[in-house]
Amino acid sequence: MQVNGTIALVTGANRGLGRALVTALLAGGAEKVYAAARRVETVADLAGTDRRVVPVQLDLTDLEQVAGAASVAGDATLLINNGGSLNFADPLAGDLAAIDVDLRTNFVGPLALTRAFVPVLEGNGGGAIVNVLSLVVLGSVPAMGGYAASKAASASATQALRAQLVDRKITVHGVFPGAVDTDMIRDFPIPKTSPADVAAAILDGVEAGDEYIYPDPMAQQGHRAWCEDPAAFERQMGFM
Repeated sequence: MQVNGTIALVTGANRGLGRALVTALLAGGAEKVYAAARRVETVADLAGTDRRVVPVQLDLTDLEQVAGAASVAGDATLLINNGGSLNFADPLAGDLAAIDVDLRTNFVGPLALTRAFVPVLEGNGGGAIVNVLSLVVLGSVPAMGGYAASKAASASATQALRAQLVDRKITVHGVFPGAVDTDMIRDFPIPKTSPADVAAAILDGVEAGDEYIYPDPMAQQGHRAWCEDPAAFERQMGFM
């Protein structure tokens, strides 16, 4: 699909990659962008600088708000599931409540939103769903094992949805970024890619029809390593 003229809803639009995606969509000629965030005031400035932006209050764990978002954005043709949470909880000793938050926010919430928006996209003649996942789907980092599991669950759902929606004129794209320079991992002493560059690469991938999008150098290198030797890549990530 083409960004120019599209009507998009972006979750987690208040900061980081989500905000960069809103900016990139507007620069690419989007007709309208619904900027969704748990606290609607955090996206008010986006609407103040461009009247194409419509703030939407959306907590992905609140099913009433999920249904409400689909009602408000009834003209959408593009859904970008970007919003998420990252709790540092390893599988053996991590707080199960923290892992549950990641699962509800990164898997159940985006899936519920997707289910709400499929009839919207189909009713508008088709469109696209973009799920922002993570490179840790291919090789988990123990310190964020709960987060990795939640993203892996979402990646599996992405594949299932792609098969289900292929005949309904809705494309489904999985995005597997590496380290992005956002608040989530700002303190990690590793090379990071700017949110603006990642956002641009994601939209380029959607326009190209790529089902798997690796939008930054770390993601691309990691994917190559995984293709060459999945077990070796798993061990490499396991020692991070």
